[in-house]
Amino acid sequence: MESLKVFFDTLGGYVWGPYMLVFLVGTGVLLTVLLAGLQFTMLPYALKQAFMPHKKKADGSDHEGDISQFGALMTALSATIGTGNIAGVATAVVLGGPGAVFWMWVTAIFGMATKYGEGVLAVKYRTVNKKGEMAGGPMYYIERGMGSKWKWLAYAFALFGTLASFGIGSSVQSNSVAHAVEASFNVDTWITGAVLTAFTALVILGGIKSISKASSIIVPVMAIGYVLGGLVIILLNLDKVGPAVSLIFSDAFTGQAVAGGALGAVIRYGVARGVFSNEAGMGSAPIAAAAAKTDHPVRQALVSMTGTFLDTIVVCSITGIVLVMGLTTGTGEFIKPTATGAALTTATFDQLLPGVGGWVVSFGLIFFAYSTILGWCYYGEKCAAYVFGDGFILPYRILYTASVMIGTVVSLDLVWAISDTFNGLMAVPNLIALVALSGVIVKETRDFKEKRRKGELY
Repeated sequence: MESLKVFFDTLGGYVWGPYMLVFLVGTGVLLTVLLAGLQFTMLPYALKQAFMPHKKKADGSDHEGDISQFGALMTALSATIGTGNIAGVATAVVLGGPGAVFWMWVTAIFGMATKYGEGVLAVKYRTVNKKGEMAGGPMYYIERGMGSKWKWLAYAFALFGTLASFGIGSSVQSNSVAHAVEASFNVDTWITGAVLTAFTALVILGGIKSISKASSIIVPVMAIGYVLGGLVIILLNLDKVGPAVSLIFSDAFTGQAVAGGALGAVIRYGVARGVFSNEAGMGSAPIAAAAAKTDHPVRQALVSMTGTFLDTIVVCSITGIVLVMGLTTGTGEFIKPTATGAALTTATFDQLLPGVGGWVVSFGLIFFAYSTILGWCYYGEKCAAYVFGDGFILPYRILYTASVMIGTVVSLDLVWAISDTFNGLMAVPNLIALVALSGVIVKETRDFKEKRRKGELY
């Protein structure tokens, strides 16, 4: 088992190496140029579409799809807003220094264009399965957009996604919840596992509509609660904000704080944790986007794009700024922390907001992880259905639910190594498709703008 872990650790190191990070960010840069900075010019309109849609079209009842645009966004956010927003940001700050937060922002800016491109292709090339449900995502836009000769690449993505879901989507997340509950409330991990498994089964056995309804309640509540907690800390410690933000920007181009002048380390950890958090380019979010009721691929793509903004620019920023505030001296010097991950975030929040801050992180971690379990189940079952057929959906849901329980009571070092590797491998077919079909993304964007100009679309 140890040799297998070493193998996947090594393979994962290559998969998540510099070439992958350049490919991920580079795709975002390419789409940003081709779309003339659409993520800047149309962000206000995109946010309006997500949270204040046209009154007569708010429910999208006259459009094809399984769930509302908001429901699709919340399903995608349920999977992206997770432990990476708490533990991942802390890891980036510890290993890369305060400047890593800046590079997370950069990654998110270009990642918004990537997420937009994924959304366009997801809706344009989606199809209807035998149950009358929408099916879409990278495997479909690879096959239907790039042609049948690339179907092997579509299968590769779907297989990687299926395998990754059992780790990064279920067992790793349930493990985080179980240990957080044990540390905060002294509850045995198996008890948490039993409760979590029951709640998971209750939601996911109902399919995408059930997952969407649960996500539409859990995600806004948990995200708003966590962000408000962070904002209270910032407002109560305004004297620390200036030095912290200044250090983030200065260290982003020097790497002096922790990396000893190794600017590459600052960029690497900032980019890697940013991508891991918002999943732009990974190919997971467009699976949810394909289920949305919408009148045009671009409209849902704009809504999907806001997911990266909310995940990284908003939620991750709260974590990052608070962490740097807590680790910066009055003279602007950075204190190298001894803890890392969720433990560091919890300690920092509790330090700056005694008695309450730690609870904000603990509850955030629990609900962030649970929502990720729900969102990734949908991703995994769609990937599994593509590889093994629609008849495998129910067996998949049962196996997925079982993996939630298993994750709470066993060591997951090997599972984490395997799932992290397959999660990275998912990005390769998806990014190839985004580059190959970039012309389609641009064409659909022009079509949408032209129809809006003529009044054919609201």
